Amino acid sequence: MSFSSLKGLLSPTATSEYDVEKHTRLSSDGESSSGEVKRREGNGKDTKLIDGRVISDAIIGLSDGMTVPFALTAGLSALGDTKVVVFGGFAELIAGAISMGLGGYLGAKSEEESYHATLKETEKQTITDPDAVNETIHDIFTPYDLPPHLVTELTNHLTSSPNLPSFLMNFHHTLPEPSDSRALTCALTIAFGYFIGGFVPLLPYFFVGPNEAFLALKWSIATMAIALFVFGYAKTCFVSGWRGAKNIRKGVVGALQMVLIGGIAAGSAMGLVKGFQALADSS
Repeated sequence: MSFSSLKGLLSPTATSEYDVEKHTRLSSDGESSSGEVKRREGNGKDTKLIDGRVISDAIIGLSDGMTVPFALTAGLSALGDTKVVVFGGFAELIAGAISMGLGGYLGAKSEEESYHATLKETEKQTITDPDAVNETIHDIFTPYDLPPHLVTELTNHLTSSPNLPSFLMNFHHTLPEPSDSRALTCALTIAFGYFIGGFVPLLPYFFVGPNEAFLALKWSIATMAIALFVFGYAKTCFVSGWRGAKNIRKGVVGALQMVLIGGIAAGSAMGLVKGFQALADSS
């Protein structure tokens, strides 16, 4: 048994021969269940166009970008100067995007270093402590209710296989091998998402006069309320699903939560600026 076939066997989406045969016997439409499984697997491969971690990075960037810069622009609007809001907003956007991007880059690099350190330690263990490795392999196969003789054969095969470290990394440490471009992709995705999310509340300030910051704030609040609602709905449904009344309710709840969080952040920032302005005027 090769490592690739073994990995397919232990994959959570894999279906055993017994289950396929049982489903085929229970099927009433005459279509082979094994054909259905193959078709589902094929469709899964075809529809996986974007790495899930890239989507996660984009959500992180957009989520922060739609709350922090919005809160800042709302707070600066209390000063009544449109130019101050625009310049301050752009300064925060650039600094925030760079900071978020660097954070994502360093985080991905740390993940890569952790993977290689664990792999090196695993390779060392396969040589210095084979008994512990055999016990680990046995523990991996135990939840699958495999026959004892099959577990023994698999253990013996893996202990002499050059793919043993990779097997342990996948099924014992559950650490996927990071790609070489992961750190750069993570940094760019988070930074770009932050900038796009934060640019939305600044748009209304480009279409008003220099002393109409409060008017722009009203449009900015309306724009961000819609953007936060759409983003919260899409973020929730991307995880739970798009169809069905239950998923729609989850999406609406997630959207309202995003609007509430953004509103609290903006209100807090604006209140603080108002308070500082009142203190300055009183003194």
